[in-house]
Amino acid sequence: MQQLGCGALHKMRTELSAEGVRYYLPLGEQEVSMNELLGQPISLEYLGAINCTHCGRKTNKSFNQGYCYPCFKKLPQCDQCIVKPELCHFHEGSCRDATWGEQFCFQDHYVYLANSSGVKVGITRGTQIPTRWMDQGAVQALPILKVSTRLQSGKVERLLGEHVADKTNWRKMLKNEVDDLNLAEIRDQLFAQCNTGLMALEQEYGLEAIQRIFDAEQVEINYPVLNYPQKVGSLNFDKTPQVSGVLQGIKGQYLILDSGVINMRKFTAYQVALSA
Repeated sequence: MQQLGCGALHKMRTELSAEGVRYYLPLGEQEVSMNELLGQPISLEYLGAINCTHCGRKTNKSFNQGYCYPCFKKLPQCDQCIVKPELCHFHEGSCRDATWGEQFCFQDHYVYLANSSGVKVGITRGTQIPTRWMDQGAVQALPILKVSTRLQSGKVERLLGEHVADKTNWRKMLKNEVDDLNLAEIRDQLFAQCNTGLMALEQEYGLEAIQRIFDAEQVEINYPVLNYPQKVGSLNFDKTPQVSGVLQGIKGQYLILDSGVINMRKFTAYQVALSA
C-alpha cells in the first residue's frame, strides 16, 4: 500500500454536486480526495497521539471531538448550549466568550427538516447549508424557518421536537433504510400542530425574528456508496489502532468498509496515516 496522507485528522470536507457528495479527508496540512478510493483496500493507522484541535496540547483523551480537557471546560464552542441552544445564557452575562457568542450565535439560523433515518428537525447557521445535512447523512432536506439567533432556533427546535425526532438513527442511516418523504407536507402539518407555540415565539421576538419559509425547494442528496452494509459494526481507533478493509462507501461522516464503519468526525485531532 502507498501512504496518501498523515497528520491530525479532521472531519471530512464535503462538496455537493448534481452527481452527489464529494468527500475530502484532511490529515494535517494535506487533504485526500476519498471518492476515488471507492472499491479499493485502504488502511487507517492511529499513530498513538492526540493533539488538541484548539491549543495543540498533547492529550490522552479527546473531549467533544478534538479538544483537551482544559479547552473543553473553557471554550464557548464546547459549552452545553451548543448542543442545547435553548440553554443559551448570553443574556445572563455568563457566556464563556462574549465576542465569540456575538459572532456565532447572533446570526441567522435555519430550522430544517431532514430525512436521514426518517424525518427529524434540526438547526444550523445559514453558512452551514448544505454542509450540515451532508454531515448527518440526510438524503432529503428542507429549511422551514429562518430565525435571528441561536437561542431562538433552539426554542423553535424544541417546540417542533415534540412532534418529530431531533436525532438520527445512525445505523438505519448507514444501512440506507430510508423511505422517500414529502418534507413540505410534513412542514405544513408541523406548522398546524405547533401554530400556538410558534405564534407565541413570533409575539415574543417579532415576526422579523421568526420567519416561516414556504418557498424553499426540497434538496435531494446522493452519496458515493457501492454497497450498504446489512449489519453495522462500529470500528474504533481506541480499541483497534489499525483499521483496514475495502472502502464500500461514504455517508455522513462515516467510512463504510467491508470490515465495519468508522465515524471520522469522532476522532478529530487523532494523528492518523492513510494508505491505499
